[in-house]
Amino acid sequence: MKLAMFGAGAAGSVFASYLRNGGADIILIDRNEKLMNAVKQNDMTFTIHLQEGGEYHDITKILPGFRAYASAREAFEAEGIVDAVIYMTKAMQLEQAIVDSAPVVGEKTVAVSLINGLGNDDNLLKVYPADRCVIGSGVLGTALRAPGHCVCTPVSGVQMNFGAIERSALTDAVCEELLLRYRAGGCNAEWRKDDIYKYVWKKVIVNSVVNTVCFVLRLKIGEIEADPWGRKLFHDVIREACAVATARGTALDADDFIAHDHQDVVTNVGDYYPSMCQDAFNKRQTEIDVLNGKIAEYGRELGIPTPTCDVLSTVVRAIQGNYDRQF
Repeated sequence: MKLAMFGAGAAGSVFASYLRNGGADIILIDRNEKLMNAVKQNDMTFTIHLQEGGEYHDITKILPGFRAYASAREAFEAEGIVDAVIYMTKAMQLEQAIVDSAPVVGEKTVAVSLINGLGNDDNLLKVYPADRCVIGSGVLGTALRAPGHCVCTPVSGVQMNFGAIERSALTDAVCEELLLRYRAGGCNAEWRKDDIYKYVWKKVIVNSVVNTVCFVLRLKIGEIEADPWGRKLFHDVIREACAVATARGTALDADDFIAHDHQDVVTNVGDYYPSMCQDAFNKRQTEIDVLNGKIAEYGRELGIPTPTCDVLSTVVRAIQGNYDRQF
């Protein structure tokens, strides 16, 4: 089965590297020619930043076998149609990515979104039928040390969840392949055959908590957790998000989320600046609109108060609109 990773930044490169490490036939498509050329010339360097016994150490390997292209048209000329396109752009880029990926998409190509945030399923369904759509997310810290050198900081437990919006023979085949290759590549993956939305929401909540609060406070996850006011912000976002998820049909208990899901993140990646902080370092636009912003939007539609998400969304938008003016 031929897979295409459309979007090979930090997360896309890490997600693709686990698949390639597990033996997948996978190509990379990203308009960043410097990144694609680095992979073409030197293969992908894949580092796992692993915590054992309270200490971090790196396991690094070189992954040959990637073919890398700066456009889907270039990829089609060399590879033809693919069996599945895995979208790993930023959420706000997904609609355009679906258009741009068209050259490698055929009548039986399955669309897979592993992108953070809410609403990615809606964008897929504008173009693809539900029985050719898979959604999911990864619970993995990701970074790029350099073009062609990606770094993963994994958490314990399940690290990748995915499942079809509507199951079919095509989506089942792709999910089976993803499960096989991720597990063989060292990523603890699960194919959620019945309730993928529960896991999509869980990842959204994790990101809405640590990404946004770390961005605003400019601290690592563990540093915020150690501060009572920072910890209160974490917990307030969790409670608002769980209330909204439950009202939309995905029942989540905030106390249970704090005790287990949130604590797992703090324990395993406490010494980590999340991806939204990396956006700030590089003066990029964030995914706030599909995280806390979308939770607040849903809350307004449902009559559920989300004051913490409202304020954090406003602050992040103001910061990212004024990077060059800040002291």
